[in-house]
Amino acid sequence: MTGAIGAASLPLSARAPGKCIVFGEHAVVHGGPELLFAVDLTTQLFLRPGARAQLNGDPAAPERHPYFRAALAQPWAPRTPLEVQAVSRIPRGAGLGSSAAFCAAFAAGGSALGGGVDRAGLAQRSFDIERTAQGVGSPGDTSAAVAGGFLTVNAPGSGPTLWSVRDGPRTWDVRRVDDPGWVWIVAHSGIPRATGDAVRSVSARLRAPDGPELLEQFARVAREGIAAMAAGDRAAVGARMAENQQLLREVGVSHPRLEALLDAVAPNVDGAKLTGAGAGGSIVALPRPGAEVEAVRRLARAGGLPFVVRPARDGAELVGPPA
Repeated sequence: MTGAIGAASLPLSARAPGKCIVFGEHAVVHGGPELLFAVDLTTQLFLRPGARAQLNGDPAAPERHPYFRAALAQPWAPRTPLEVQAVSRIPRGAGLGSSAAFCAAFAAGGSALGGGVDRAGLAQRSFDIERTAQGVGSPGDTSAAVAGGFLTVNAPGSGPTLWSVRDGPRTWDVRRVDDPGWVWIVAHSGIPRATGDAVRSVSARLRAPDGPELLEQFARVAREGIAAMAAGDRAAVGARMAENQQLLREVGVSHPRLEALLDAVAPNVDGAKLTGAGAGGSIVALPRPGAEVEAVRRLARAGGLPFVVRPARDGAELVGPPA
């Protein structure tokens, strides 16, 4: 994790990584534990002064782009009209944190123009943007984009506390956990998904009579998965990923394209599951050592867009003025 964001002036550039959830998506919104990491796919924003606010040359973006609109509405946002250019390696609507990376990069750049901010404040500001745009959700994605590396949310005792993020009366505890040093593969199904819609759908499912039991199963799997990761037990992590995927099927957020990717890569991995909100988006797989290339080939032949990823060490940061 890089240090505090210092003061800077226009023009400037900021970037932030995407994320991958290993355990606990959806359940974290209801207080369950989550394990995720920042991936080495990034979004970079170039900020310049302009006659009016615009994003990627679109002067209507402050009304049409929900995250840009939410960012500009924050009380700490610069009052100077900004021309923003976004360049991203993160597929949109893929469950890999493209919106969180945008929010964190904007919060880093905008905060620098206001004199700077510490990491805890940057995490809160990034979440405030995403929460305003989506209307639902948890701060895991934006915290990963701010901190880099592996994190847990709502998992007491899993590691040292980085910060707490507030949403009205609710508070999420974000902790740092060790990187086991493994290689991961994420693969986009090509089916876009909307996080807010998926979160609301699962929330409705969890209000059914068996909802509390399902939520406890999500929490148990995440707790056991976090412990297995800390122990470096790949087999146990893979088994918990399979259990997590079955629970995600039960709450209705898998998809035939996701299942096809999971089937295709199964011979080459210790574990695999969807990652993110689901109902499309991406899977994450833990390939067996030496099987990474064949796993990528299988995913590509099955119609996925695979990326071999490692955890991004650094979170949101300023990267100097644009050329």
